[in-house]
Amino acid sequence: MNIGGGDEYDGRTRTSDYAPGASEGSRTTTRTRLPGNEAGGTGSRPPTRPGRSLITVVAVVVLLIAAIAFANRGGGGGEGGAPADDSRGRDSRAQPTAPTGEKPVKNSSDATIPSGFAHTEQGAQSAAANYAVALVSADMMKKSERREIIDQIYAPGQVDATLRKMDKAYSPKFLSKIGLDKDGNPAEGVEFVSRTVPVGTKVRKYNDDSARLDVWCTGVFGNAGKKSTNPVRNDWFTLSLALEWTDGDWRVQDFSQKEGPAPVNGDNRAAGAKEISDAVNKFGGFTYAR
Repeated sequence: MNIGGGDEYDGRTRTSDYAPGASEGSRTTTRTRLPGNEAGGTGSRPPTRPGRSLITVVAVVVLLIAAIAFANRGGGGGEGGAPADDSRGRDSRAQPTAPTGEKPVKNSSDATIPSGFAHTEQGAQSAAANYAVALVSADMMKKSERREIIDQIYAPGQVDATLRKMDKAYSPKFLSKIGLDKDGNPAEGVEFVSRTVPVGTKVRKYNDDSARLDVWCTGVFGNAGKKSTNPVRNDWFTLSLALEWTDGDWRVQDFSQKEGPAPVNGDNRAAGAKEISDAVNKFGGFTYAR
């Protein structure tokens, strides 16, 4: 068999290549093919050997297996099979939410709001995400809890002015509009819900002393209860935060909020008031992100 294509060899003499215009049966050449060990004399062409193609395929497979084995060994850990630090040499843009190996915060686990963020761009992102959760939480509706939040996350020079601004924003009129009394409490048999989930962060500006970031968020907001006139609904919004590095941590200078971007609503069945209330009580919120 001629693997390279062309006429087949069956061990016998054959004729081919009739001359154009010649009558059928008139031969122009007579060609005989013999195996290599039978074709004597010099200049005889050796037959094609199928073994070469097979050897090539086997060699490629072996190289692929060796490459995979080497890659697996390189991605593993050091001594004793411990995981290696895979953050080195990896393009963070390819995996923006992958763990980097840095602990997000250094404060105690029982703290209400995380603190002690790293003095890095990632630390600023983590701080912004956590502060977004605190700034759009149910505790902001009550004056005493609101003061505690502002004291913890704002730069010292901005606390008093921010408290005055917040007290004005969370006026009795506004609280009544969302179904709460002047002290930020819901009616009897109703549970107020305001929980924020950061979806992503974007650094607009960063240096060692300050940072400006956007935090894209979703969340649930409203009152869960049969008598509620402000049912719990989903919301999408973006917080823009200006942070400064002060007293060994990132603190808020100012923030603003705008709607969206919001995806198309899905076909999810809306849960009843009791389901929402049970979910809020049974599912704890996260204390930090990223």
